[in-house]
Amino acid sequence: MSNERLIPFSTTIHVRDTCLCLHAQRAARALARRFDTALKALGLTNGQFSLMMALNRPEPPPMGPVAHLLAMDRTTLTAALKPLARRGWVSVEPDPKDKRGRRLRLTEDGIAVLSAALPIWRDTHAAVEAELSSGDADSLRRDLMEISR
Repeated sequence: MSNERLIPFSTTIHVRDTCLCLHAQRAARALARRFDTALKALGLTNGQFSLMMALNRPEPPPMGPVAHLLAMDRTTLTAALKPLARRGWVSVEPDPKDKRGRRLRLTEDGIAVLSAALPIWRDTHAAVEAELSSGDADSLRRDLMEISR
């Protein structure tokens, strides 16, 4: 490649310092590691916690709304459910209103592990919020939700 086609290093530095996508990815990975570490004693990952919490509803939800909430496609959701179903924490049941559809239910064991995870999540979450230099977690949440619409 000839030198005249190279992107200046100053551009690389600019992207590194300003790219919202890069900073969101880095923050997401750091948060995931932190919550994974905190929940490890229960055998849960942060993604599994979020998925199980998304199932904690008065009625077992269909797959579509859960996939949408978690910003997953149905195939990815199906794959994420398998280890939880193997552990007996989640059951995938036929939808009584549409036999082609599936409803997702937390089992008693799933509710128990989610109940045990909740105080760990609360403590970890409070610690993360306390470390925000702006002290404005609500503003950060609003901005992230705005982007993810």
